[in-house]
Amino acid sequence: MKITNSKFAQTAPRAAQSVKIFFFCGPDEAGAHGAAAKIIEMLPDAGEKVEIEGSELKRDPVRLSDETRSTSLFGDKRHIVVRANGEEAHDALKILTDAPEAEIAEGWPVLIIATSATDKSRTSKLLEKRDDALVVMFYAPDLRSVTGEVRRLADAAGLRMGAELAQRIAASVALDTRMAASEVQKLALYLDADSHAPRSVSAEDLDAIAAETEDDSMQALVDAVLSGDAVKLPHELARFRQQNMNPVGTVLAMERRVAQLAQIAARITPGEDIGNAVSNDPRIFFRDRPAIARQLSQWHGPRLARLAEKLMNLHRALLADSQAAPLLFAAGCTEIARAAAARR
Repeated sequence: MKITNSKFAQTAPRAAQSVKIFFFCGPDEAGAHGAAAKIIEMLPDAGEKVEIEGSELKRDPVRLSDETRSTSLFGDKRHIVVRANGEEAHDALKILTDAPEAEIAEGWPVLIIATSATDKSRTSKLLEKRDDALVVMFYAPDLRSVTGEVRRLADAAGLRMGAELAQRIAASVALDTRMAASEVQKLALYLDADSHAPRSVSAEDLDAIAAETEDDSMQALVDAVLSGDAVKLPHELARFRQQNMNPVGTVLAMERRVAQLAQIAARITPGEDIGNAVSNDPRIFFRDRPAIARQLSQWHGPRLARLAEKLMNLHRALLADSQAAPLLFAAGCTEIARAAAARR
């Protein structure tokens, strides 16, 4: 069975009871991880979590089948989570699905998160027609959908939150639903809110716990690249490697920023001061305004269009060669930053 992320919420409860192999793919890494967490919560008895890297399965594809039939020291139930790049899990899944259906049904659930793959990949094709498998394609999120998810999370946490504040949270975490959930949890703790004792959220409350994206997300790297900051870029690329951040996800964040720049540029009238226009635009999160104003002065008109095309080509290259992705990503970031620096 194959669906898109828009149908996941309604499909998940039934799938958690009947499906044995879950394949979460597409560019929305946060959405894929969130979906895996929801399925695990819904499993009748999730038991022990066994984590396997896709690179391990590529070296030893038989291991997945062995793990689905294994037992823990105390005989507890298990579920298996695989984090893969592209097609790393394909051969392991081919071996697993070649087994009799009854044998698969008796094995532990397998959840594969492969955000560098798509629903057109060989792995997706292998699974999509099976009744015991679910392929979910997670497209890149937009501000509207993430804002809606923030409001849903807030309601569940006992927070009364308007659309404007929910949009601020969505924008501040670069549309990452995992980080948005963390922000909602922090707000609930800060206000001592729960479903039985709901609290209203103000802008001041949000300012008090606002996500420090400069420290703990990919946004610092996005800004260093698009602003051509030669001082920060080496540090941010090193942090990118140390934290094992996702190249595709980070390029998507850059693409979203470029799309945002294009939208803002279209609203600025000829001759209008860029800094004033950005500062007075309520749709722009206040923490992002300095970087956005700087980037608008560096990327505009045909240069902005070429930047969008460059990022799209880099995105395709990363998806086509997951092994070389870290090197391709670093080279692409350096090239873009140099072009931006020339206009600083």
